[in-house]
Amino acid sequence: MFKRVMVAVVGLPLLILILGWAPSWATMVLTAGMCAIGAWELMHAAAGEKGKPLIPLTVAAAALVPVCVYLEESIANAALTALPVLPFTALLGAVFVFVIFALAIHRYDEERGIPFAAVTCAVFAGLVFPLMLSCLLRLRLLGNLGPALVFLPLAISFGSDTFALFAGMLCGKHKLAPKVSPKKTVEGAIGGLIGGVIGMTLFKLIADSTVLSVDVYPPIEMAAGPQFSWAAVFVLGIIGSAISQIGDLSFSVIKREFGVKDYGHLLPGHGGILDRFDSVTFAAPAVWLTLQVLLRWF
Repeated sequence: MFKRVMVAVVGLPLLILILGWAPSWATMVLTAGMCAIGAWELMHAAAGEKGKPLIPLTVAAAALVPVCVYLEESIANAALTALPVLPFTALLGAVFVFVIFALAIHRYDEERGIPFAAVTCAVFAGLVFPLMLSCLLRLRLLGNLGPALVFLPLAISFGSDTFALFAGMLCGKHKLAPKVSPKKTVEGAIGGLIGGVIGMTLFKLIADSTVLSVDVYPPIEMAAGPQFSWAAVFVLGIIGSAISQIGDLSFSVIKREFGVKDYGHLLPGHGGILDRFDSVTFAAPAVWLTLQVLLRWF
């Protein structure tokens, strides 16, 4: 417990500093590192002994996905640039899939062959997972509101996880998915939905009361947050919490399938990157996609 608390005390302020106050490229570097480590953890957990030749390529691809996202978004957001918005991410994905299948074909035999399950794991670890987590970076790059919006998936996920834990401990009677995660209950899941809304509420209250100075001439001031309506707070909180809980259970399925207790030991008391950010990985794209609608209608 002491290690778990100390990691949170040191890591949380550092995470907030990099995501909200450091330059956007720092968020890109952080996301790339998390994607690379997460891909390494996932490959070691699920790819098997014959899938090990794919690990270096998978880790490299996972680290490059946020870089490609950063380049695409930066070019698209630069109003005065003459550069075309090139599909860097799609190009990376196509090359990566081609290379790993070429490697699997080259090594195809009974002794050294790479099974299709390992190739599938590599595609998920090297492309799908980093694309989902890179939605944190997409949120960070949403103009002047980006430094605030990047915290939305974290507020919802951490609020959902916290309230699900305590609701399950205090009221949990009906198992939610006993074969996947025996300790999770229906009551805990309902508490998680409430926690997601509370996390969104706290985000709105803090963001609405914080004023940012925009570096233009003449200088203007604006709220740090996007001034969400309370309807938007409820919708984002419920959707984000529900999908973050699905993310938690999804990564638990993988651990159960391959007999893994934790994905790693990078964060003492928490496990690996995937153990700590499993729900955020699913919540980030859900929040980003939902925002595309809410910012236009609310």
